[in-house]
Order: sequence, then C-alpha cells, then structure tokens
Amino acid sequence: MLRTVLGIFLALIFCASVAEAQQTDSLRRVDSLLRVNNLRRADSLRRADSIRRENIKIDTNLLNSYRLGTPRNALPQRLRPVQITPELIPVTMLDYKVSYWHKTVTLGFNFNQSGFSNNWAGGGVNSFALGGNLDYKLEYNKQPFVYTTQLILLYGRSKNRGQLSRKTNDRIFWDNKLATQLSKSWFFYGSLSFESQFDKGFNFDANRGPLLISNFMSPGYVTESLGFEYKPTTYFDLRIGTGTARQTFVLDTTIYRNLSGNYGVTPGRTFKNELAFQATALFDKDIMQNLHLTSRYNIFVPYGRSLKNVDHRLDLTLAARVNRLIAVTITGVALFDNDTSPSIQGNENLALGVIYRFP
Repeated sequence: MLRTVLGIFLALIFCASVAEAQQTDSLRRVDSLLRVNNLRRADSLRRADSIRRENIKIDTNLLNSYRLGTPRNALPQRLRPVQITPELIPVTMLDYKVSYWHKTVTLGFNFNQSGFSNNWAGGGVNSFALGGNLDYKLEYNKQPFVYTTQLILLYGRSKNRGQLSRKTNDRIFWDNKLATQLSKSWFFYGSLSFESQFDKGFNFDANRGPLLISNFMSPGYVTESLGFEYKPTTYFDLRIGTGTARQTFVLDTTIYRNLSGNYGVTPGRTFKNELAFQATALFDKDIMQNLHLTSRYNIFVPYGRSLKNVDHRLDLTLAARVNRLIAVTITGVALFDNDTSPSIQGNENLALGVIYRFP
C-alpha cells in the first residue's frame, strides 16, 4: 500500500516538473519572437527615416541666420593697469672726460739721388736732394669760442757735384686765431701770425759768387688782425681783417747791399710797421679719392699807399696718396710783393716720398 502511494507521488512530481519545463520553454520562445519583431520594426523605421531625410531639402542659409556667433573669449577677463615704478640702480662713477681739443699732424720726407760713372757718354752730374715738411694743427672748440693754431715747417736742400749746396724749400709759418661765434656761419676773430725762414738764402752770380739775400728774421713778418670770419663749411674759411697791422723785420743789416728793396725796410733800420686791410681765404678738402688740395690766398692792402704796393700770396699743395705711406706732393707759391720785386715771383716743387698723417 505504502509503495503504491509513494509511486503515485513520485509520478505526480515528475509530471509537474515536465509541465513546468514545457511552460518555461514556451515563454522563452515567445520572448525571442517579440525581440526579433522589435528589431525588425526598428530597422524598418531607420530605413524609412533615412529615406525621408534624403528626400527633404534643408535651407542652410535660413539655418545660418539663426546661428549665434560666440565671442573670441567667452570667459570674462580682468584688466589690470600697468604700473611702472622707477628703481635706482647704484652705478659707479665712470672715468669719462669730454675733450674739446682736436689735433692733426702731417709729417713727410722726400729723397732724390742720381749718380753717373766717370765715363758715362750721355753726360750728367751726380746730385743729391733731401726735403721734409711738418704740418701741425691744434683746435679747441667749445661753443661759442674756437681757438686754432697751425704750424707749417718746410725745408729742403740739394747738392750737385762740383757746386755748393742750395736750398730748395725753406719756410716757417705759425698762425693763431681766436674766434667767437655770432651766427651759424659768421664769427668775430682775432689772429696773430709769424712767418720767416730757417737758413740763409743766396743769389748765385757767376761773376760775383753767391750773394746773401735772406736769413732767419730777414725778412720776418708778424701780423695782427681783427675782423670777421665767414665759415659756411668745414673745408672753406674766409677772414676779413678790417683792422690789420704788420711788422716787417730785417735783422741782418747787410742784406740791403745785395737787395736794393731791403724788403721795404729803410737801410740801417731793422723794423717797419704798416696798417692795412687783409683778407685770407682757405680751402682744404679731398677733391677726389686719394687726392687732397690745400690752398691759402692772402691779400694785404696797406693804408696810405698806392695800389701797386698791394701784396698777394697764393700757396697751393696737391697731395696724391699712392698707399698709406707713399704720396706724390706738388707744392707751388705765387707771390707779388713790390718791396722785393716789381714782377710776380713763383716756385714749384714736385716730390715723391713718405708722408704720414695722424691721428
């Protein structure tokens, strides 16, 4: 009996389990069918939506009109004012000095020599020549005052075989000027100049031999001048000396025996003073590359004397630089002084030598 009841209970439990399994399986099938239907429906909707979008025309201009432009920097900025505060930095004293002095020095030497053998058929004479020049210029310029001093020294000698040595060049010239500026190009100036020579000068006469006609301070000239100066550029200068005095010295009292004029000084005396009007024009410039021209013209008009006693002097120097040290120099002087000669006097010198200028 018990076995029969237990068998029936087990049969009922088995039948219930089978029925529950069949029900669960049917539910899973239904759920999977619903998912497949939903996916198909969603896919069909996507296809329909894409077809609609392709067929719809969109007005982009209208859309752009509703677009809002964002600023470059949407975040707010806070501007702060720039403050500059001076700070004192300790600096040691610099040893700088302003110099109002300007100096130039030109120094030159030239040499010439020729020699011949005793049996040279073409003829000739052995000769030797040596010359030198110094040009020193110093200027002090502190407005409104300008002081300038210039010293020019020239000397040269030549010696030919069988003859006495002779001078080829001889000059001492020292000029000092102090000026005060009146306007851009005009100055009021006072000047003091001295001119003479180093050595004795002779006039060689075949019949009488060498005759002494000049010496140091025979003649010698000291000139004081007051007036106005016009200087529009650095290379041109014009002095107009309305009040000028010149003293002529002939300290060698024997010169008048060989030179009748005695440089305008009365024989037996050594000094003569003259008041005059004087004008001096200066030009100093590089006229071409490596070619420098320096000129000085002076006119001296003595008061109370005829126009034939007006003195003129023109000095020209043309220097052509070959390289830093070698240069060709041509110097010339034209002079009219009725006290020494009634006609124009002149000399010329061509030299190739060493010339150095500093700074």
